[in-house]
Amino acid sequence: MPEIFRPPVTRIATLAGHRDAVYALTGGPASRVFSGSADGMVVGWDAAEPERDGELLARVENSVYALRHLPELGLLVLGHNFQGIQAIDLGQKQLAHATALPPVAIFEIVVSGSRQRVYAGLADGTLAVLRLPDFRLEKLLRITDKSLRTLALHEARGELVIGSSDHLTRVLDLDSLETKFTLGESTNSVFSVAFSSDGAHLLTAGRDAQIRRWNVAADYALADTVPAHMYTINHLAFSPDGRYLASCSLDKSIKIWDAATLTLLRVLDRARSAGHGTSVNRLVWPGNQNRLVSCSDDRSLAVWQLVMKNEE
Repeated sequence: MPEIFRPPVTRIATLAGHRDAVYALTGGPASRVFSGSADGMVVGWDAAEPERDGELLARVENSVYALRHLPELGLLVLGHNFQGIQAIDLGQKQLAHATALPPVAIFEIVVSGSRQRVYAGLADGTLAVLRLPDFRLEKLLRITDKSLRTLALHEARGELVIGSSDHLTRVLDLDSLETKFTLGESTNSVFSVAFSSDGAHLLTAGRDAQIRRWNVAADYALADTVPAHMYTINHLAFSPDGRYLASCSLDKSIKIWDAATLTLLRVLDRARSAGHGTSVNRLVWPGNQNRLVSCSDDRSLAVWQLVMKNEE
């Protein structure tokens, strides 16, 4: 068997400035990253120049759990808990749209370019559908009586995946919003769902600390299960080139996996890698520099550099 390449990973920067736990993280143009926190601040950073201070883009009254960049419109969409959806014009640095939603937490936002719709998962089990470009509320659909924690889109198949606190992962038709498949093998809340870069597999993870991989073409049949972390997995994120999967957890660690085989390649924690000291909540791979950004309950973001084989 060929030797497995395990890319060296180094923490190259700490991005500090938030005053409370950082829950939301999303990529922006080029190497930009946006973060949202329990302190109500939304901040922009440059992962390519992490020595630069962050730029405060918004300050809201409540925690921000969800962020999504809309490059075509130059907007950053945030879920302002108990207030609804707000869209910030990044060029003008001002509020462009605001849409009231039921007064609960907003855990995830995804955007379908083909349908020109924004989908938001709410803590009361409701899926909110907003129309672009005016952010008009089009539909509120009750999915379950438990929180909708995570969303993912498969544009080519016209499907929306929802992971929730009722232990289920549902695959909905994007047009009818009818449930096509229900995946029930998780034993606790589902906190993260992500499609592989080629769209062939769906990965799910959550409070039971397992990563499950599902075969999309086989009606989402379960392909394999990996006991991945000690405690809750908060987020999964594929690298832009599709080679790596990163997972992060309440156990304070980040793990780097081979995306094709789910072979564990690296563990980034406090003892081995000067990692976070508390729960790691979200991950994003910005730009094309093989960098990974993480955020944590410790109020900080970390920038990690992966060294590829031809770069050693």
